[in-house]
Amino acid sequence: MGGGGGARARAMAAAGGDGGAGGAEGGGTDGGDGPEPAAAPGRAQVFSTVVDTFLEKLVAAGSYQRFVSCYRCFYKLQPQLTRSIYDQFISQLQTSIKEEIQEVKNEGNLEALFNLLDKIVEEAKDREEPAWRPSGVPVQDMRAALAPFLLRHRCHLRRALQERQRRSSSLAQEVLAGRDSIEELQRQIQARQQAWQAITEQQRELIMTLQEPQ
Repeated sequence: MGGGGGARARAMAAAGGDGGAGGAEGGGTDGGDGPEPAAAPGRAQVFSTVVDTFLEKLVAAGSYQRFVSCYRCFYKLQPQLTRSIYDQFISQLQTSIKEEIQEVKNEGNLEALFNLLDKIVEEAKDREEPAWRPSGVPVQDMRAALAPFLLRHRCHLRRALQERQRRSSSLAQEVLAGRDSIEELQRQIQARQQAWQAITEQQRELIMTLQEPQ
C-alpha cells in the first residue's frame, strides 16, 4: 500500500511538473496568467508507475552486493562473469515479471476497466446528490443493495413463468385437438369396418342364393 501511494504521488508529481512547465510558458505568452492545475494521472498510468516502482525496489532488494555476498567464492574467481550473470538474471527477472503483469492486464482487460473507472469518477464529479455511504447496519445495507436485484429477478421469473404457462396451455390445446382427431379417426375406421362387414354379409347371402338348386 505504501509503494502504491508513493507511486501515485510520483506520477502526480511528474504530471504536475509537466503542467507547471506548460503553464509557465503560457503565462509568459498570455501576460502573466497563473498556470492551470495539472490533471491527475489516470489509473492505468498509476498502475504502470506502481509496477515500475515495484521493479525498482525489487532490484534494490536484490542488489549486486547482496548477490556477491551469496557467491563470494565464485566472485573472487570470476568477478566479470559474476557481474554478467547478475545482469542477465535481473534483466530476465524484470522481463518475466513485466510479461506476467501484461498477461494479467490483457486477460482481465484492465486497461479498459481503468479508463472506464476514470470516466465514471469524472462524471460523478458533476452530480449534486450525495454518494452512497454505508449506514453502519449491515442488514439494512445488504437489504438495500439486494432488493433491486431481487425485484428484477422476481419480475424475470414471473415473465418466464407466464411464458411457460402460455406454452403449456398451447401444448395442452394441441394435445386435446390431437386426441379429438384420433377419436374421429377411430369412429371413421369403425364405421368403415361395419360397412365392410355388411357388404361381406350381403355377398355371402348372394352366393348362397345363387348356389341353391333350381
